[in-house]
Amino acid sequence: MKIVNVVAAIICDDYDKKTKIFATQRGYGDYKDGWEFPGGKIEEGETPEQALVREIREELGAEIEVHDLLDVIDYDYEKFHLHMSCYWATVKEGKLQLLEHEAAKWLNRDQLYSVDWLPADIAIIEKIQKEMK
Repeated sequence: MKIVNVVAAIICDDYDKKTKIFATQRGYGDYKDGWEFPGGKIEEGETPEQALVREIREELGAEIEVHDLLDVIDYDYEKFHLHMSCYWATVKEGKLQLLEHEAAKWLNRDQLYSVDWLPADIAIIEKIQKEMK
């Protein structure tokens, strides 16, 4: 099975307080309309952190600061194995804009299950919830 290495940003409003996180809805591909944490594939020669900064710039038009690694999720989709490194992040410069996604929401702790997460992304929700205020 093909292995796809990706990074995901758990963008929070405040790194210390973590009262809200940013979720995006896919606007394209096999998993269109599913909710996910923004990010993407790691290109050759990039560190996961560099890939995350580049992907968020491309997808959301903002500069982020990458913080701690929250978790690594391994999930078998029908056609590939996803290896996803999930990092806490905050917006450093600019405003988050939907350049590739259909929709986005800031979710507080009680709203985390209010969107239809993609299977790999839902695997980390419980861990996020424990760290949110």
